[in-house]
Amino acid sequence: MFNIVLFEPEIPPNTGNIIRLCSNSNAKLHLIEPLGFDLNEKTLRRAGLDYIDDRTINVYKNFDDFLTKNKRINLYGISTKGKVYYHEVTFKGNDFFMFGPETRGLPETIREDIGLSKLLRIPMAQNNRSINLANTVSIILFEAWRQNDFNFGE
Repeated sequence: MFNIVLFEPEIPPNTGNIIRLCSNSNAKLHLIEPLGFDLNEKTLRRAGLDYIDDRTINVYKNFDDFLTKNKRINLYGISTKGKVYYHEVTFKGNDFFMFGPETRGLPETIREDIGLSKLLRIPMAQNNRSINLANTVSIILFEAWRQNDFNFGE
């Protein structure tokens, strides 16, 4: 099982799509507040449909709360500022992948905490800002899952 971490997500449909993706790939979702929406918001529920399950979603007050409750984890940050391409890394079950808010990405302090060797990027055409958050999560999650022979980790 892999872990998707959304740091201060802002757009409900993105998070709803990620909830659905996590459910269909047996990944656990971690949300770090503040959230740009209420978890009961209609647009989030519409995108997440009936996939929202409190047993697979953990919510944290802030980054420190997340770290306190998840000790000794293998945490990767996904950022356009990363130097290592995601496909150059060997992923193992129970890895954590952290994504920043849609409008600003992971803050510099968190990128520094994670470290350059674990700050991953996705190749994309020059002079573009970023790939949609839900699409980015899909790319990373499915590469990790593929490397592990699509083992659900149940």
